[in-house]
Amino acid sequence: MLIERIENNQIKITLSSGIEPFGFQRLIEYVNYLEATEESKATQADVDQLADEVNESWWSKNKSRFTK
Repeated sequence: MLIERIENNQIKITLSSGIEPFGFQRLIEYVNYLEATEESKATQADVDQLADEVNESWWSKNKSRFTK
């Protein structure tokens, strides 16, 4: 693996072709997450509360599909 900083404040990563695709995809998703949230002012508590609200809303709309 080779990591180098290139122009325009970017980082270039060169990997062997033998890398397992699933693990590499997870790494890309994590880097995308870091880029998307780098300027966020949300706290973990804010994120947890939003996730709870989304889950509760989803369950109330879909529970009839899973219960009799």
